[in-house]
Parts: sequence; C-alpha cells; structure tokens
Amino acid sequence: MSGMSGNAYQDKAGAFAAGLLLQAAWPVLVIVASVLATPVIGLAAGPQATPLSAAAWFVAAAGALATLAFSMLILFDALLFRLMASRDSEAEGGAAVDDVLTRMRLKPAPAATRPLDQRMAGTRRLLTRQRIGFILFMAASLVAAFQ
Repeated sequence: MSGMSGNAYQDKAGAFAAGLLLQAAWPVLVIVASVLATPVIGLAAGPQATPLSAAAWFVAAAGALATLAFSMLILFDALLFRLMASRDSEAEGGAAVDDVLTRMRLKPAPAATRPLDQRMAGTRRLLTRQRIGFILFMAASLVAAFQ
C-alpha cells in the first residue's frame, strides 16, 4: 500500500519540479531576448528620451531583476522538489528537504515536516510574485519603447 501512495507522491513532486524548471526558464529567456533587442528598437525609433521613457526603463529594469531573482528561487525550489521525489515517502522527502535547508542555514529545523501540498502552495506564491515582476517588466518595456 505504501509503495503505491509513494509512487503517486513521487509522480506529483516530480511533475511539479519539471513544471517549475519551465516556469523558471521562459521568463529569463524573454528578458534576455528583450535586452538583446533593445539597441535595435532604439536605433529604429531614434533617440527620444523623455522623463516618462526614462522612468519606464527604470521600472522595466526593476521588474526584470525581480523576475530573475524569483526565477532563481523557483529553480532552487524545483531542485528541492526533485530531491523530495527521489525519496520513497512524503515524510522522507520532506525530511530530506528540511535537512538541506537547515544545513544551508536557510531555515531552522522545523518541529514537524510540512506536507507536499503545503510546500507546493508556498512555491506557487513565488510563481505569482515572479509573474507580477514579469508583467511589470513587459508593461514598462512597452511604455518605454513606444511612448
């Protein structure tokens, strides 16, 4: 019985980790492409710096940095979920992650191991913050490029 629930748990944690890898990667690729395209857009549009465009570029840069930072945290979480998926049970996987976080001095040793769903909910909050940063980056970039 535990083998069957262990497989479902491993599948869930592994699939979540795989999805996180994708979610960490695509915004970074879009930001890099945008940064590479910026000089081309600038040449085509001609120099027309205004206080609004300068402020928009600053906001775009802040949004890009926030997106990149959240992407790195999401990548780290993906690796932690992969570690969880490598263990036979949810309890073992959670204990392994807690041990890594404690050893890295990122979190104190918990009194009790959090369940997989609770950990996934925490990571989904990171995904939301990453998306907000990315939307801020895209919106400010559009304002700066085409105002």
